[in-house]
Amino acid sequence: MTDQLIPTRRSFPADDPIFALNAEAQARKAAGESVLNATVGALLDDSGQLVILESVMDLWRELTAMEVAPYAPIAGDPTFLKALVKRHWPMLDTAGAACATPGGSGALALSLRNFLEPGQALLTTAPFWGPYATLAAENGMQLITAPWPEAGEPLDATAWDLALRQLMKAQGRVLLWLNDPCHNPTGRSLSAADRAVLMDLLRDVASLGPVTLLLDFAYLDYTREPGAVAAALGDYAVLGAEGRVLVGASLSLSKSMTLYGARSGALAFPWCEDPALQAALTQSCRGTWSNCARAPQALLLRLAKDGKAQARLSAEHRHWSDVLAARAAALDAALESEGMAPLHWQGGFFVTVTTADPEAICGRLKAEGVFTVPLPEGLRVGICGMKAAEAPRFAKALKGVLVPR
Repeated sequence: MTDQLIPTRRSFPADDPIFALNAEAQARKAAGESVLNATVGALLDDSGQLVILESVMDLWRELTAMEVAPYAPIAGDPTFLKALVKRHWPMLDTAGAACATPGGSGALALSLRNFLEPGQALLTTAPFWGPYATLAAENGMQLITAPWPEAGEPLDATAWDLALRQLMKAQGRVLLWLNDPCHNPTGRSLSAADRAVLMDLLRDVASLGPVTLLLDFAYLDYTREPGAVAAALGDYAVLGAEGRVLVGASLSLSKSMTLYGARSGALAFPWCEDPALQAALTQSCRGTWSNCARAPQALLLRLAKDGKAQARLSAEHRHWSDVLAARAAALDAALESEGMAPLHWQGGFFVTVTTADPEAICGRLKAEGVFTVPLPEGLRVGICGMKAAEAPRFAKALKGVLVPR
């Protein structure tokens, strides 16, 4: 029955590649194999169960019928949008131009519709979260990259400047998706010096045409360096307040609240009050999903008014950040014991092992019962789902497929 599909919609894989790898790993484990599954993109405890933040679930259980059942406003509850922005920039008293979205992915998709024309190109980092390319393709757009710095290396300012200027020359505008701090998939953030360099490049290019910086804030609550995260948010606030670059954020409750299934988030431009931008975002919501679920918006509003719940949530974030830090440290130690370089995790759910021919290496690891996600630059490893005790097995298997014994 594929004749009914237009030709360009007939050749997709049956499942998302990451979900397909996870399904294969689970099937092999169910069949009795010993499997190390590092493809998972959600936080699991050491027994392999999904982590649920109890401070959040207690609030969820308190929601009344009228906090769940009615339609939310098309652009989202304004008090929800303000509260969500204030979680990241407490000094702000407005969400600016903003709308509720189904998770961070909804925010990313809406930015494409409003800041680029079909056929134009989005700029992001290499490596990047794979669905970025899917989101771009679904909107008829290209995706180009500039390099994320290797551990201990400075930002390649020349490469970034070239990418920005070529885009501006080709299409008269730039949209940059930047997953910083707590970058997916490397687990490393930009240093303060690198961030300053990049922001100066954006300021320079903004003199040639409109530049939009969209910050993807999926993992900020899970970091070994909360002070550095706060400093980064402050740097971006300065850039946004200047007004030369339009600075916005993709905000999500999925990881921060372990509300993956609630699909709640926002696209916000806190330093922009332009009615035309707000109208465009609202129109996009109406023409895409109409409006978002009310329940998670109501939950965040309860959280914003409950100091004890906020303290409990902060403690839970700190605990699981410590767990992730321990897993990352165990992995670095195991890699070093096998003569390989450490990965220097700073935040988020993932690290990336740089390799040649990642697809082949991924396949060889699968034969050993070790599942990773291949990227053009290497292998994405989900420490969010991999126990510290599994690190030696991973490192030994990786060394074995890189240098077959």
